[in-house]
Amino acid sequence: MTILKAESMKKTSNDREALRIYPVTTKLTKEERNAVTKFAQSQGVARGQWMRDVILAQLQSTPRSNASLAEVLGIRLLLVNVLRPLAAGQRLTPETFDKLLDEIGTAKYELAGKLASERRR
Repeated sequence: MTILKAESMKKTSNDREALRIYPVTTKLTKEERNAVTKFAQSQGVARGQWMRDVILAQLQSTPRSNASLAEVLGIRLLLVNVLRPLAAGQRLTPETFDKLLDEIGTAKYELAGKLASERRR
């Protein structure tokens, strides 16, 4: 059995491009196509490569956008749950506030996931 060097096992850019055989298409208006072409050129890449990069980036960006959404939801939940009792003239103890923070910390990601999945439908 021959041991191959790591360098010989790496695929070159041309090898990877040769493996790209499954087209994904969309329909654009003439204006949209021109805008996409112009933007891709401004980025120094071909239109097809730019579209591929955007598609693959979107597939990888979902968790980040969910994390941002979760943080925004967490802030909203905190504001609502702190301001409501204060507006009613109630006091909020430090223990209650800490408990609230813990509850929001666990609930915000679940809520963000639900909202993101509803938006995709």
